[in-house]
Formats: sequence, C-alpha cells, structure tokens
Amino acid sequence: MPSFNDTFSNLTNANPVDALKLLPARSTSRDVLEALSLMIETQGLGIGDRLPPEIEIAKRLGVGRAKVREALTAWQNMGIVTRNKKAGTRLAAEVSSNAIQLPVTVKLEAESLLRTHAVRRPLEIETVRLAAQNCDAHHRRIISARAAELIAAYEAGEDWRPADHRFHAALQDASGNPLFGQLIRQIQQGFNEIYEAPFGQAHLGQASIPMHQLLADAVTAGDAEQAAALMEQIMSMVEHEIRDVMKAMERGNV
Repeated sequence: MPSFNDTFSNLTNANPVDALKLLPARSTSRDVLEALSLMIETQGLGIGDRLPPEIEIAKRLGVGRAKVREALTAWQNMGIVTRNKKAGTRLAAEVSSNAIQLPVTVKLEAESLLRTHAVRRPLEIETVRLAAQNCDAHHRRIISARAAELIAAYEAGEDWRPADHRFHAALQDASGNPLFGQLIRQIQQGFNEIYEAPFGQAHLGQASIPMHQLLADAVTAGDAEQAAALMEQIMSMVEHEIRDVMKAMERGNV
C-alpha cells in the first residue's frame, strides 16, 4: 500500500489540469476561478509557474473557452496572472490559504480587493485634487447634485451604489483629465466582473458615505488639499472595513 507521502507526491507531480473537476451547467467565471484557485493550491504552484492552456482548462471543467478567457483576463486585470502568447499564463501573485485562516478562494478575493484598492487610492486622491482646482460652475452644480442624490439614497436605506458611481464619475469629469476615470474604471472592472458583491456584502464601505458630502463641499469650494485629505480618509475607512470583514470571517462570524 502506498504511503501518504507517496500519494501526496504523485498528486503534486501530476499534470495540474488533472486536479480540475467538471463544473455544473451554467457555471460562472467566478466558479472557474475558484476551481483554478483550488488547483493551484493542491498542486503547490507558486509565482512564475505556468497554468494549463485555456483549451485544456475549458475541456476539463466542461465550460466554453470564452468563459475561461474571461476569467483569466479578470485575474490579469487584478495582477494575479500575467499573460502573453509565448510564455502563456503565469502566476504573478501567491494563491495560497496558508497565510491566514481562510479558504483559498475567499483569501484570494480579499487580497484581490485590497490590491485593487491600493492602486485605486492614489488615483482617487489626485482626481479630487484636480477636480477642486479645475471644476467650473457647470461641474460644481453636477457634483453637488450627485452628492445630494447619494446621501438621499443612503439615508433612505436604498441601494446607494449606482448613485456613488455617478458621484465619482462627476468628480472624474471635473478633474479635466479623462484618463483618471478610464484607469479607475479599468481597475474596478477586473474585480467587479468576478466579485459583484465582495464577501457577499453589497454595501461594503457604507460607513464612508456620509463623508462624501464633505468631499463634495471641499471640491466645489476649490479646496484641493481638504478634498485630497477627505478622499484619503474615505479610502482608509474602506480598507479598514475590508480588513475587519476578513478578521470576522476568520473567526467564523460572517
């Protein structure tokens, strides 16, 4: 009878694609990434290791190649993998549950969200700084209206996320540089394509919403430094909330 070490050695030395299991019908891109996450952990793959080709992954999981490509593109946008025709798809970030006591798929979601947030932070701060410096009467009216809409939705207990997107879009438009909006949307899109509601919590970051009125006031008053400081505080609050949810999940309280 083979020993445990022999069995484990055979498993980790096998073709990684063999660790993938057929997914149920109508599986999502998130399901594909969860299957890949478990494969990576089972096989002990690390940064720089190559993942199986798209066509092999699709065949093994029983999904269309387009869905696999969509999932891997989302990972690429989040900095988890790099992709090119010659080198294939390679890991650029650790995919392991060893560091914290969370399932690997949840840990990966958390790390992806924090990574996205870290890149977005300086862009958002500079956006509001420029908006305060450059906005004219037209943009001031729009920003004030969007802030009022956001606060009204929040105070009414409604889904404030659409209003929040419109508020931030107004700030980006007022900055005078369309690249800020494009970059922020691109960063967020990679995450949101897979994780529509982080940790299953649609209103993550809700505690920071009341501060958006102060932010709007600073921008429309032309106070660039106050606007930047408020955005820094808002982004810090969201990060702390993400980390608090992670800790609660580790304790089994979520």
